Amino acid sequence: MMIKNIIFDFGGVLMDWDPKYLYQNVFSTEDEMNYFLENIATLKWNTEQDRGRSFKEATQILQNQYPEFSEEIALYYSQWPVMLKGEIENHVKIVQTLYGRYPLYGLTNWSAETFPYAYENYNFFKLFDGIVVSGEEGVIKPDEHIYKILLERYNLNASECLFIDDNYENIKAAQILDFNTIHLTPSVHLEKELQKLHLL
Repeated sequence: MMIKNIIFDFGGVLMDWDPKYLYQNVFSTEDEMNYFLENIATLKWNTEQDRGRSFKEATQILQNQYPEFSEEIALYYSQWPVMLKGEIENHVKIVQTLYGRYPLYGLTNWSAETFPYAYENYNFFKLFDGIVVSGEEGVIKPDEHIYKILLERYNLNASECLFIDDNYENIKAAQILDFNTIHLTPSVHLEKELQKLHLL
Protein backbone atom coordinates (compact mmCIF):
# COMPACT_ATOMS: atom_id res chain seq x y z
CA MET A 1 0.00 0.00 0.00
CA MET A 2 1.47 3.30 -1.13
CA ILE A 3 -0.43 6.29 0.22
CA LYS A 4 0.36 9.48 -1.64
CA ASN A 5 -2.64 11.68 -0.74
CA ILE A 6 -4.63 12.26 2.44
CA ILE A 7 -8.30 13.26 2.32
CA PHE A 8 -10.20 14.64 5.30
CA ASP A 9 -13.87 14.98 6.02
CA PHE A 10 -14.44 18.24 7.93
CA GLY A 11 -17.47 18.11 10.26
CA GLY A 12 -16.72 15.87 13.23
CA VAL A 13 -13.11 15.41 12.09
CA LEU A 14 -11.64 18.91 11.90
CA MET A 15 -14.61 21.11 12.89
CA ASP A 16 -16.88 20.87 15.92
CA TRP A 17 -20.36 21.65 14.55
CA ASP A 18 -23.59 20.99 16.42
CA PRO A 19 -26.98 22.79 16.25
CA LYS A 20 -27.23 22.35 20.02
CA TYR A 21 -24.59 25.05 20.48
CA LEU A 22 -27.17 27.50 19.18
CA TYR A 23 -30.45 26.06 20.42
CA GLN A 24 -29.36 25.43 24.00
CA ASN A 25 -29.67 29.23 24.35
CA VAL A 26 -33.01 29.42 22.54
CA PHE A 27 -35.16 26.87 24.38
CA SER A 28 -35.83 26.90 28.10
CA THR A 29 -35.27 23.17 28.56
CA GLU A 30 -33.14 20.48 26.99
CA ASP A 31 -36.27 18.44 26.25
CA GLU A 32 -37.74 21.29 24.19
CA MET A 33 -34.48 21.70 22.29
CA ASN A 34 -34.22 17.97 21.60
CA TYR A 35 -37.83 17.83 20.40
CA PHE A 36 -37.17 20.66 17.94
CA LEU A 37 -33.93 19.15 16.57
CA GLU A 38 -35.25 15.58 16.42
CA ASN A 39 -38.65 16.36 14.90
CA ILE A 40 -38.54 19.71 13.11
CA ALA A 41 -35.11 21.12 12.14
CA THR A 42 -33.70 17.61 11.74
CA LEU A 43 -30.34 16.51 10.38
CA LYS A 44 -32.23 14.90 7.50
CA TRP A 45 -33.70 18.30 6.63
CA ASN A 46 -30.27 19.91 6.92
CA THR A 47 -28.77 17.25 4.64
CA GLU A 48 -30.77 18.66 1.74
CA GLN A 49 -28.92 21.95 2.18
CA ASP A 50 -25.66 19.97 2.05
CA ARG A 51 -26.98 18.59 -1.25
CA GLY A 52 -27.52 22.10 -2.60
CA ARG A 53 -30.96 23.27 -1.52
CA SER A 54 -30.96 26.98 -0.64
CA PHE A 55 -31.42 28.20 2.94
CA LYS A 56 -34.29 30.37 1.81
CA GLU A 57 -36.23 27.44 0.34
CA ALA A 58 -35.40 25.14 3.26
CA THR A 59 -36.51 27.71 5.83
CA GLN A 60 -39.77 28.43 4.01
CA ILE A 61 -40.60 24.72 3.76
CA LEU A 62 -40.25 24.22 7.51
CA GLN A 63 -41.96 27.48 8.45
CA ASN A 64 -44.96 26.48 6.32
CA GLN A 65 -45.09 23.10 8.06
CA TYR A 66 -44.47 24.39 11.57
CA PRO A 67 -45.57 28.04 11.76
CA GLU A 68 -45.54 27.92 15.56
CA PHE A 69 -41.74 27.45 15.36
CA SER A 70 -41.20 30.06 12.65
CA GLU A 71 -38.76 32.20 14.66
CA GLU A 72 -36.71 29.25 15.87
CA ILE A 73 -36.49 27.83 12.35
CA ALA A 74 -35.26 31.17 10.99
CA LEU A 75 -32.40 31.13 13.49
CA TYR A 76 -30.97 27.92 12.00
CA TYR A 77 -29.32 29.87 9.22
CA SER A 78 -29.35 33.46 10.42
CA GLN A 79 -27.37 32.34 13.49
CA TRP A 80 -25.60 29.39 11.85
CA PRO A 81 -22.05 30.42 12.89
CA VAL A 82 -23.02 29.86 16.54
CA MET A 83 -23.34 26.14 15.71
CA LEU A 84 -19.70 26.10 14.63
CA LYS A 85 -17.94 25.88 17.96
CA GLY A 86 -14.47 25.78 16.44
CA GLU A 87 -11.72 23.56 15.17
CA ILE A 88 -10.90 20.18 16.71
CA GLU A 89 -7.42 21.26 17.72
CA ASN A 90 -5.59 17.94 18.01
CA HIS A 91 -6.72 16.93 14.52
CA VAL A 92 -5.97 20.32 12.98
CA LYS A 93 -2.43 20.05 14.40
CA ILE A 94 -2.10 16.78 12.49
CA VAL A 95 -3.14 18.55 9.28
CA GLN A 96 -0.50 21.20 9.97
CA THR A 97 2.12 18.48 10.51
CA LEU A 98 1.17 16.65 7.30
CA TYR A 99 1.19 19.87 5.25
CA GLY A 100 4.12 19.84 2.85
CA ARG A 101 4.65 16.10 3.27
CA TYR A 102 1.56 14.96 1.37
CA PRO A 103 -1.04 16.58 -0.85
CA LEU A 104 -4.08 17.21 1.37
CA TYR A 105 -7.69 17.27 0.20
CA GLY A 106 -11.11 17.86 1.74
CA LEU A 107 -14.29 15.95 0.91
CA THR A 108 -17.18 17.40 2.88
CA ASN A 109 -20.96 17.31 3.10
CA TRP A 110 -21.46 21.03 3.67
CA SER A 111 -23.79 23.70 2.35
CA ALA A 112 -22.36 25.93 -0.36
CA GLU A 113 -23.82 28.90 1.53
CA THR A 114 -22.09 28.29 4.85
CA PHE A 115 -18.78 26.72 3.85
CA PRO A 116 -17.30 30.10 2.78
CA TYR A 117 -17.76 31.36 6.36
CA ALA A 118 -15.73 28.45 7.74
CA TYR A 119 -13.11 28.77 5.01
CA GLU A 120 -12.56 32.46 5.71
CA ASN A 121 -12.52 32.14 9.50
CA TYR A 122 -10.30 29.08 9.97
CA ASN A 123 -6.86 29.37 8.40
CA PHE A 124 -6.08 25.65 8.27
CA PHE A 125 -8.46 25.26 5.31
CA LYS A 126 -5.86 27.13 3.22
CA LEU A 127 -3.48 24.17 3.71
CA PHE A 128 -5.59 21.95 1.45
CA ASP A 129 -4.60 21.38 -2.16
CA GLY A 130 -8.24 20.93 -3.09
CA ILE A 131 -11.67 20.77 -1.46
CA VAL A 132 -14.88 19.24 -2.80
CA VAL A 133 -18.01 20.64 -1.12
CA SER A 134 -21.22 18.67 -1.59
CA GLY A 135 -23.44 21.76 -1.72
CA GLU A 136 -21.47 23.08 -4.69
CA GLU A 137 -21.66 19.75 -6.52
CA GLY A 138 -25.29 18.81 -5.82
CA VAL A 139 -24.34 15.39 -4.49
CA ILE A 140 -23.49 14.14 -0.99
CA LYS A 141 -21.49 11.34 0.56
CA PRO A 142 -21.95 8.37 0.54
CA ASP A 143 -22.96 8.70 -3.14
CA GLU A 144 -20.03 7.37 -5.15
CA HIS A 145 -20.25 10.28 -7.58
CA ILE A 146 -18.83 12.80 -5.10
CA TYR A 147 -15.77 10.60 -4.53
CA LYS A 148 -15.30 10.33 -8.28
CA ILE A 149 -15.55 14.12 -8.63
CA LEU A 150 -12.64 14.42 -6.19
CA LEU A 151 -10.56 11.77 -7.97
CA GLU A 152 -11.13 13.18 -11.44
CA ARG A 153 -10.78 16.85 -10.54
CA TYR A 154 -7.40 16.37 -8.87
CA ASN A 155 -6.21 13.41 -10.95
CA LEU A 156 -6.00 11.03 -7.99
CA ASN A 157 -5.93 7.24 -7.79
CA ALA A 158 -8.21 5.95 -4.99
CA SER A 159 -5.78 3.18 -4.02
CA GLU A 160 -3.13 5.85 -3.33
CA CYS A 161 -5.45 7.91 -1.12
CA LEU A 162 -6.23 7.71 2.59
CA PHE A 163 -9.75 8.91 3.45
CA ILE A 164 -10.61 9.93 7.03
CA ASP A 165 -14.27 10.33 8.05
CA ASP A 166 -16.37 9.91 11.19
CA ASN A 167 -19.39 8.50 9.31
CA TYR A 168 -19.28 4.76 8.70
CA GLU A 169 -21.54 4.89 5.62
CA ASN A 170 -19.09 7.33 4.02
CA ILE A 171 -16.18 5.05 4.92
CA LYS A 172 -17.91 1.99 3.40
CA ALA A 173 -18.57 3.85 0.15
CA ALA A 174 -14.92 4.90 -0.04
CA GLN A 175 -13.72 1.34 0.56
CA ILE A 176 -15.86 0.05 -2.32
CA LEU A 177 -14.03 2.51 -4.55
CA ASP A 178 -10.65 1.22 -3.27
CA PHE A 179 -9.71 4.08 -0.94
CA ASN A 180 -7.65 3.32 2.14
CA THR A 181 -9.67 4.54 5.13
CA ILE A 182 -9.68 5.47 8.79
CA HIS A 183 -13.09 5.47 10.45
CA LEU A 184 -12.73 8.10 13.12
CA THR A 185 -14.75 7.09 16.18
CA PRO A 186 -14.36 8.45 19.74
CA SER A 187 -12.11 5.47 20.56
CA VAL A 188 -9.79 5.97 17.56
CA HIS A 189 -6.62 7.98 18.12
CA LEU A 190 -5.93 9.57 14.75
CA GLU A 191 -2.27 10.36 15.35
CA LYS A 192 -1.55 6.74 16.36
CA GLU A 193 -3.42 5.41 13.32
CA LEU A 194 -1.35 7.60 11.02
CA GLN A 195 1.84 6.49 12.76
CA LYS A 196 0.88 2.84 12.16
CA LEU A 197 0.67 3.67 8.47
CA HIS A 198 4.08 5.42 8.66
CA LEU A 199 2.49 8.69 7.58
CA LEU A 200 3.61 10.57 10.71
